This record gives sequence, C-alpha cells and structure tokens, in this order.
Amino acid sequence: MTKIIWMSDPHFQMTRTIDGLDPRVRLKTAIAYLNDHHADADFAVLTGDLVGDDDAEDYSGIAGYLAKSKIRIHPLMGNNDERDSFRAHLTLPADAMPDFIQYAIDTPDQTFVCLDTHKVGSHAGQFCSTRQVWLDQTLAKDPAKPAYIFMHHPPRALGLPPQDEIMLEDDKAFLDIVSTHENVKHLFMGHVHRPTAGTVRGIPFATIGALSFQAPAPRPAWHWDSFVAAKEAPQLGVILIENDNVVLQYTQFCDYDVGVES
Repeated sequence: MTKIIWMSDPHFQMTRTIDGLDPRVRLKTAIAYLNDHHADADFAVLTGDLVGDDDAEDYSGIAGYLAKSKIRIHPLMGNNDERDSFRAHLTLPADAMPDFIQYAIDTPDQTFVCLDTHKVGSHAGQFCSTRQVWLDQTLAKDPAKPAYIFMHHPPRALGLPPQDEIMLEDDKAFLDIVSTHENVKHLFMGHVHRPTAGTVRGIPFATIGALSFQAPAPRPAWHWDSFVAAKEAPQLGVILIENDNVVLQYTQFCDYDVGVES
C-alpha cells in the first residue's frame, strides 16, 4: 500500500497574519500532527499557495518549517507563488522542468505527477502548450502504470461561484490529454479551500480544505468583496492506494481556534 499525506494552501507569511489567523501556527501544528501520526507515509504533497505575497523571506521561512517534517514534502506552485523564489528556497527533483515547477515521482507501482498551473499576474490557472507536451509525454512513458495527478487549479467549475471565476483557463486542453491516457486514475487539487469530490471526463477528482483559512460554503451567497473566512477547522488528507483503489481520508489536525487571535 502507498500512503501519501496531502496538504494545500498554507498561505505562509513570516511576520504577518491573515485576518486574525497566524499561518505559522497552523503549519507548525500540521507538521507536528504529520510527524506524530503519519511518519510512516511514503511522502507528502503540498498543492500550492505556499506563501501569501510572493515574498522571498516567506519562502525561506516556510522552507524551515517544512524541513521539520519526518517525511519528504513535495511542493507545487499555486496562484500566489513565484517561481524564482520557490526554486531558490525549496528542494525539487533533479529532473523537474527547467522553466516550470513540474515533475513526476515514480514508484515501482505508480507515477505521481505534480503540475504547475501558475499564471503570472492572475489568480486563475494556466496550462500552456509546453506544459501540455510534458504531461502528455510523461503519461505516455509507461501506459500500464497508474498515474495520479496533483495540481493547484481545478480544471472545471465546482459550483462554488466566486472560486469558479478563477479556475484553470486551459481546462479543455488539459482534460483532452488526461482523458486520452487510461492510466490516469485520480486528480487531486487545491486552490478552493474547501473539500469537494466528483468526476470529470470519467476521472475521479478531489479538492481539499486549506492548512490556513477556509472559504465559506456557496450558500448563503458571497462575493470576493464580502469574503469572510469560514469558522471551520483546517484539514489535511491521508491518501491510501492499493491495487488501483484509492481511499482519501479528510483529517482535521487541530481545532478551529488554533492560530486564531482572540
């Protein structure tokens, strides 16, 4: 069995808080929970928005926090990230793409594909032709080996009106590729700060709540100019894969008030 810890959207800031939330406390608590209860995992994946303001100091800071994990954490790009600072402070596989934070993790039984959906200057996602070619070639290398894809931006609307405005813009091109390769078994995505699950083109997908703040449910209706974080606890995911069967356990690793200023 393969065991993976899935985390997303820490929005780490070295000296600032986010609307009364200290993201350093939340991340430290998540890493401690991982070390105490899931140090037997094969690795962890962090699906983007590592920092909040593209600040080099914040990348240096989060690198120190992630280094305290007992298992390796593979980071991905989100809309709030910046590639140069990301590369300068975080460890990537040697064969990662030179221009994008995109790479594959191969095990004897599976391939885990980590994508870069960042679009410079936008909260929406992008998956350009260069990234498309790399993904197509990566999935074609061993068509009999199950592949699991991690990414930041979902490639379809989720019925979350404000977030649906900033999904992956190249969704059709992306879905044309993954639906062509029968070895793609599951998509795991961050960005929306809420857990959802479903299928797209017949492929199962899931999103997850954030390590930092949680977005409100879609009802009652809200807009970005009226955004108030939901008073919901953060979560991480425990992914168990055995014989192509996937179990995702959404896991609350601390109470809501941890890291919240009184």
